Amino acid sequence: MPLMRPEDYPPQEPVSPFAQAYTEGLLRRVDLGSGESCSYGADPYQSIALFQPERPSGAVLAFMHGGGWTNGYKEMMGYMAPAFTERGVLFASIGYRLAPRCMWPACFEDAAAAVAWLFRNAAVYGGDPTRIFIGGRSAGAHLASLLAVRRDWQAAHGLASDVLRGCISVSGVYLFGDGSGLSKRPQFLGPTEQNNEAAASPLSNIQDTPPPFFISWGEKDFPHLIRQAEAMVAALRAAGASVETMMLPGCDHLGTSGPTGDPNGTWVAKVHSMLGGAERTCG
Repeated sequence: MPLMRPEDYPPQEPVSPFAQAYTEGLLRRVDLGSGESCSYGADPYQSIALFQPERPSGAVLAFMHGGGWTNGYKEMMGYMAPAFTERGVLFASIGYRLAPRCMWPACFEDAAAAVAWLFRNAAVYGGDPTRIFIGGRSAGAHLASLLAVRRDWQAAHGLASDVLRGCISVSGVYLFGDGSGLSKRPQFLGPTEQNNEAAASPLSNIQDTPPPFFISWGEKDFPHLIRQAEAMVAALRAAGASVETMMLPGCDHLGTSGPTGDPNGTWVAKVHSMLGGAERTCG
C-alpha cells in the first residue's frame, strides 16, 4: 500500500511549533510515491515504510524515527532513503506505537516484531535476511540500541540471537533514571512506581557480546546525551563489541538529521562501509 500521511494516523500528543516545523520539514523532503507501506500489526503505527533499490546489494538498513516516544511517523525518515537505495540498500523505516496511547514496553515490542517481519519478507524486496542492520535517531536510536544489546527477544519471534548484524545509533538515549541527566521521566515509561527504567535502558541490558555499533552525536547536542553516548561506547567495548564513533560538527540534537541524509557526507559513507562488511549467514 502507499505511504501514509499524518492524517492517516491516530492523533499524537501536541508538540511545540518548533518541533512541528521540524517534522513537517522532514516530511516535505520525502517522495511519498517512492516507497511502500507494509503492516506488521493491526495498529496503523505498526507499519514499515520500505524503499526498494533498483539493484539490490542485499543489505537492509532498518531505521527508526525520533520524537520522544510520543510523536513522529515512519515516513519522516524517508529523506534518508535515496542515499542508501542508490547504492543497493533496502531502506526500511520502522513505525511503532506511541505514548500515551501505548506505554512501555509497546514500542520495544513493536520494534522487535518489525525486525521479525523484515527477516521473513526482506527477500521479496531484494534484501538479504542475514544482513539486517538496525538504527535510529533520538528515541529511535534508544529502541535500536536496546534491540541490539538484548538477547531475550529473538527466540519468541523464531529468530537467531545474532539476527542483527550491527547498530547505527544517532543522538540516542541509553540510560533512564538516576544518573541519566534527563530533566524528567519520559512519558512512555509510565508512572514512577512501575520502576522500569533499568529494563528500558540499553546501558543496563548489554548481554553477551553485542554486534558492531556506530554511535554518533551532535557537537552541540544535549550535554547529558553526549555523556550517555560516551558511557555506552565504553560499556560496549568492555563487553567485546566493535564500536566506531562520530561527532557531527555544528549539529544540535535536531540538526543531527542533516548528515544522515547527505549521500556525499562522511556519516553516510561510514554506514555504507559498515553495511558492506556483513556477508555471512546467521546461525
